[in-house]
Amino acid sequence: MAEPEPEPERDTEETDIRTLDPDDPPSCSSLTTKELQQNWRAVKQSERPVRLLFEIPSARIIEHTLSKHVVYEVVVMRSGSFDSRRVSVERRYSDFSRFYHKLLEEFDEELEEVVLPRKLLTGNFSPEIISERRLSLQDFLAKLYSVRCVRRSTLFPKFFTEQEQKRAHGLLRAGQFRPAVEQLQTVLDIEEKLLPWQQPTLIVPTLSALAVCYRDLDEPEQAFSVAQRALPAVRRYRLKHYRAALLDLLVDVGYQLGRPVAQLQEELTVLRDAERGEVSSRSLKELVVQEFT
Repeated sequence: MAEPEPEPERDTEETDIRTLDPDDPPSCSSLTTKELQQNWRAVKQSERPVRLLFEIPSARIIEHTLSKHVVYEVVVMRSGSFDSRRVSVERRYSDFSRFYHKLLEEFDEELEEVVLPRKLLTGNFSPEIISERRLSLQDFLAKLYSVRCVRRSTLFPKFFTEQEQKRAHGLLRAGQFRPAVEQLQTVLDIEEKLLPWQQPTLIVPTLSALAVCYRDLDEPEQAFSVAQRALPAVRRYRLKHYRAALLDLLVDVGYQLGRPVAQLQEELTVLRDAERGEVSSRSLKELVVQEFT
């Protein structure tokens, strides 16, 4: 069974009072019929439901001394608006198979009509079979996505990002921060496409790892920016171990950049005083290197 979603903590900075924005469209009473029609079309366009689309446009054969296998390029896109970020990962048939069987452990009844394309014993490397399987796997992902509990499961983003996360964190632990950033950016692009169906905390580990890499690459602006992006979800969902570490990095890098960090410093002090012994004193880098081992 899927784990229950954590209860979000209301952000004290949020407000329910809606103020008029000068960029808001004028009231209906001041619009002509033609302007009303144009405005309605614009509203319908902006409110078009967002969906995930999957494409497997290509495949390639990787040969080793004693074996070979096929990898498929999986492209993840979002509909409903122009998606200019083409992001893809490569997966083997065995990756699809493991993903499917993990899903069956939780959603056996819901996946009764979704079947993984069968494994072939011969002919796996012929162009015709590869092309046929490529299209079958593309249709398989679309059918999985159509099942609500599957697309909201934590297993769904793991299929598209876990291998790259492990690779990125291995590079980070080895001090190879630039190639780690490249891997992490691919992960972040995919996670952002998946966010409408996942918890906002999904991107926190990736943003934290990016902040660590940028700091060690002596790029404080980027480190500060990505750490700031992670902080709202960390506060809202009470991720205490990340919160103190992120605040500590933001204060340190903020001082370096000459940013106003008094409020961040106060928040960190209050957090540590209020929850002494419960809040980790580890740095963000110490937290990150332990992820995806």
